[in-house]
Amino acid sequence: MTMSAGWYLRRLSRMGPREVGGRVGDAVRRRRWRSVRPDSPGVTGARFTSPLPAATIAAVPPDAAKRLITEADRLMAGHVEFFGVVRDDLADPDWWYDPKTGRRAPWGYAFDVPYRDEDAVGDIKQIWELSRHQYLTVLAAAYAVTGDERYAERVAEHLRSWWAANAPLCGVHWTSGIELGIRLLSWVWIRRLLDGWPGAAALFEGNPVALNQIWHHQRWLAAFPSRGSSANNHVIAEAAGQFAAACAFGWFPSSARWRADALRSLDRQLRANTFGSGLNRELATEYHGLVLELGLAAVAEADAAGVPVPASVRLVLLRMTDALAAVVDSRLRPPRQGDADDGHGLVVDGPGTDRWASLLTTGEAVFGRLAWWPEVTGTDVRTALLAALVRPYAKDGTAPAVSRPASRPATFADAGMTILRGPGEIWCRCDGGPHGFLSIAAHAHADALSLEVRHDGVDVLADPGTYCYHGQPEWRRYFRSTLGHNTLQLDGADQSVSGGPFLWTRHAATRVLVADTSDASDGGTARWCAEHDGYRPSVHRRRVELTAASRELTVVDEVRGPRRAVRLAFHLGPAIAADLAGNRAVLTWTRDGEDRSAVLDLPGQLSWRAHRGESEPPLGWYSAGFGRKEPATTLVGTGFADGAERFTTVLGFGG
Repeated sequence: MTMSAGWYLRRLSRMGPREVGGRVGDAVRRRRWRSVRPDSPGVTGARFTSPLPAATIAAVPPDAAKRLITEADRLMAGHVEFFGVVRDDLADPDWWYDPKTGRRAPWGYAFDVPYRDEDAVGDIKQIWELSRHQYLTVLAAAYAVTGDERYAERVAEHLRSWWAANAPLCGVHWTSGIELGIRLLSWVWIRRLLDGWPGAAALFEGNPVALNQIWHHQRWLAAFPSRGSSANNHVIAEAAGQFAAACAFGWFPSSARWRADALRSLDRQLRANTFGSGLNRELATEYHGLVLELGLAAVAEADAAGVPVPASVRLVLLRMTDALAAVVDSRLRPPRQGDADDGHGLVVDGPGTDRWASLLTTGEAVFGRLAWWPEVTGTDVRTALLAALVRPYAKDGTAPAVSRPASRPATFADAGMTILRGPGEIWCRCDGGPHGFLSIAAHAHADALSLEVRHDGVDVLADPGTYCYHGQPEWRRYFRSTLGHNTLQLDGADQSVSGGPFLWTRHAATRVLVADTSDASDGGTARWCAEHDGYRPSVHRRRVELTAASRELTVVDEVRGPRRAVRLAFHLGPAIAADLAGNRAVLTWTRDGEDRSAVLDLPGQLSWRAHRGESEPPLGWYSAGFGRKEPATTLVGTGFADGAERFTTVLGFGG
């Protein structure tokens, strides 16, 4: 999608004077760099000095190693899948080709490439993902585990191919800082994992082309950091990649300065991007995972290189880990909140490895688990690698003594998130938080007062997800809309006003009134109530009660204000079958071979209809991951609210 003049004006309106000044400086610098492209300074005697400690690979669990090798062999055969698109060309990839649209990104000066225009470039996510080189970290890890040089040789072949095809500042892979940062982090780990291979030094520190690429990546990141209203997860990735490279590849005259600047940025931005409770301020769970992965990887580089890290960095990562342990359901699935694009900081595992279980396992190794943490039974490769480098928190001399939660938190007041838990593994997330992070709230959805309800890890009332970013504006609008969430819509409008695919120009303000999270599994009733002002002059207030004795979730929506048209949506998970008769829906599904059921009694004042897999306009969809969607049932009630109307919904679970 191309951006109109109106979009640029709206985007400009969300910037402060300092950000505007910084962006003007960036524009001047880009213009100057068009004609001045220096070679990297000469490097002599460079050595890689931060390999994995001895016996690290022996600590990798055998089943995790087996999954890794299976995936590595699939990659060696040329097969990979990105965002729902299967590719069979990985043996000799075209770095600029998008298999989804069949288009190939144009050549030219990096900052002239219209990467947002799918008609000119293709799906930019498809093109960028391969060049994060995280599939190469998988191959390098397979070499480290097996000693099979086929994996190392394929890695070397692809790196040389990429470096030859992507000269500094030429083409689409030099347009976005997050891509450069993650790619640098991948290169650091590739070098580390290939350390036992005889050709490793000749591929990296003994290779003028590699040195030139590494230097130009760091020069770029030092010159064009994400600024102001864009300083979200992107700036964390930029700082983490820059810092990791300046530690592991500290061979250049500017390395010490790059390292110090990146560490200052990482410290500042980790704190800015994270609530005191430990949840990510973007209120987009997958970005919580991405930032945590990037932060852990950066600390690993610091400890491997003997670089002191501010205590605040480790403290933020500790709080993020505890918060993750607190919010996951019985199957270790966190909320599906906000945008999600399947982005990872460091990939060394095969499919079937649980990302969230892996982070909790790493957290246990680095920070120590608390008694209330959920049990993790899965295994992974990454934990052994990170734990071999990161000093345990309790043994780190710079780490302050901190008070960690004595029991499992259920209310995160700063983030507006409340988790209600009940018998039979009932899990309910209530959303009463800020609309999003910074002035543009780039990864927010218009989901104020929305609910997510699961039973034993199965989505019953589901957050439909994200599906896409670029190229399909009608789908982007739907998946981030109010109608696309389990909440109430008035007069067909969103609660917050969108100014573009990553821009909100008006943010609904939400206020939590009650958050009594007494554990309903003990026989009591947990209560939550909040309201928002997104439909001024009307106010939408929602009250939720989870009662243990009856295994019922009661939702009361109140609309106060003038007469307005109402649509109340409940999105069912893809595993849920629904039989709707009038205002009652019988829900059925299967879990581990056992039939389960629930009854959803819907407000009688509204006229109810089931929607599934509709495209004009979109309604009734679930996106399990970026680029993938499948039909799912959405129940929508339509009618009117006049004065102080109340709509009561009761979800009762079977025994």
